[in-house]
Amino acid sequence: MEDSVKPIAWKYALLNAYRHGGKAKPGPVLGKVLAERPELKKRVKDVLKLVERVVEEVNRLTVEEQRRIIEERFPELLARREREAEAKTLPPLPNVDKYKTVVTRYAPNPDFVLHFGQARAIYLSHDYARMYKGRFILRFEDTDPKNKKPVLEYYDAIREDIRWLGCRWDEEHIQSLRMPIYYEYARKLIELGAGYVCTCEAKTFKQLVLKGEPCPCRGLTVEENLERWDRMLEGLYGEGEAVLRVKTDLNHPNPSVREWVAFRVIDTSRNPHPLVGDKYTVWPTYHFANGLDDHLMGITHIIRGKEFLSALDRHLYLYKHFGWRYPEAIHYGRWMLPKGGTMSKSKILKAIKAGLFKGVDDPRLPTLAALRRRGIQPEAIHRMIIDVGVKQAEVSLSWENLYAYNRQVVEPRARRLFFVHDPVKLLVHKTPKSYEAKVRFHPSRPDMGYRTIHVKAEDGLSRLLICKDDVKLLESRGMVRLMELFNVRLLKVSEDLVEVEFLSEGYGEARRLRLPLIHWLPEDRCLKARVVMPDASEVEGFVEDNVAQVEVGEVIQFERFGFVRLDSVDDEYVFYYAHK
Repeated sequence: MEDSVKPIAWKYALLNAYRHGGKAKPGPVLGKVLAERPELKKRVKDVLKLVERVVEEVNRLTVEEQRRIIEERFPELLARREREAEAKTLPPLPNVDKYKTVVTRYAPNPDFVLHFGQARAIYLSHDYARMYKGRFILRFEDTDPKNKKPVLEYYDAIREDIRWLGCRWDEEHIQSLRMPIYYEYARKLIELGAGYVCTCEAKTFKQLVLKGEPCPCRGLTVEENLERWDRMLEGLYGEGEAVLRVKTDLNHPNPSVREWVAFRVIDTSRNPHPLVGDKYTVWPTYHFANGLDDHLMGITHIIRGKEFLSALDRHLYLYKHFGWRYPEAIHYGRWMLPKGGTMSKSKILKAIKAGLFKGVDDPRLPTLAALRRRGIQPEAIHRMIIDVGVKQAEVSLSWENLYAYNRQVVEPRARRLFFVHDPVKLLVHKTPKSYEAKVRFHPSRPDMGYRTIHVKAEDGLSRLLICKDDVKLLESRGMVRLMELFNVRLLKVSEDLVEVEFLSEGYGEARRLRLPLIHWLPEDRCLKARVVMPDASEVEGFVEDNVAQVEVGEVIQFERFGFVRLDSVDDEYVFYYAHK
């Protein structure tokens, strides 16, 4: 059985490992093996033992070695995976045939930059509009200059984030510039007898509405409400003294829906709006402006999270009063971040102001700006969202899920370089000559070219740098292969120096002896570098001088370290770490 099953187990263990950061799990591999050889289900215990041994062997390999073997022995697996990714599409939208043109929207509040969770609504809304050759609208919902105060710089930051995701909008609207429209429809609502200006104290009104009883203002005539509305616009009411309410069922099961507020007074002399200053003091609530604009802009399909379901009941009352048809509403389940993560804008902003984070692109944050700085690609986020789709169930996330998608995107195109962190000097005795190591920029992409690393030997000595962690490996094994260079044998280790001797050049001998591979740098041909990690800690070391060919913003892979993005070049090269 072993001879016929082991190759199958290897195939699926390699693919499973490659998809999940280099570590396969026996369960999924066993399932694939039994699917291909169903007659083995009678011997499942024996098959599992074999699979576990194979998984252990595969997990000892680096991700690069795993991919190289897949490309050499099972190229059809990668091709199939790529075809699956390309073929993945969204399910059809409901009731499309009822509309001449599909129109979707994304409506952020510019009180902060966008975070990872918001990419889902952006991509789904954008992709559905494109799927049906419709229109995708960007609408800034910025009508709360007090509690969710818009910030001028975030308008452009949001635009930049959406462009980075690869989404282009067909129209843009800013609600704070549409105030006369909201006032017009507020007056129409009052004239329909569906809205009234309430001057009751908030505490008194709450007591009444909880009992399902009307407040005295509800019975005012249309003329009296119009007079009160004009007084609101003239600035004769202060904050908290008057609100415009929408008439609803006083016995609605959700008390927050009962007689909800459509307009309130905000003192913009104290809280000026970044775009219109203190021009207006009567501001529509999110529910009024959002519900109204969805109709006026011809939105046919609203795609948003289930947390907005409570908004639906409010908006339905508005649409009923005006005699409008509500758009199709598709609600998906929430993203559930792993432990320690947060997508609360208010919490993040508060922490930044307290100095706990360096800015909106601090690597510890789930903002799109932070992910972009770390080298996470928009294609990876897009693929992940398309795979999850519009499921109503909550989705539990692991950052490793996102990294696996990103790895699929960057691995085929990221150039490789050597980076030695926590460097230790390595003195190689009996080096027979100077070397020019010719190393591929990508192990399986000869079209990406080669880089040359020069190693100078003087009087039989060459001076290199290796990582401190690899000293332990050298001590335990006694011999290692310096990647793409030669094999060495340990002589002695002192506090700040490791001495080895040249053993041989051939990779064949290293393979026969099963020597570990470690990377290295020539002491005289390297540049100072620093890597900012996801927890904001920093790793210092040296990078090979071929880094001069790397452009700021490019994602590369440091061999045996991980994928990084070049962030800046000054006195040293600064990189941000993405993942393994």
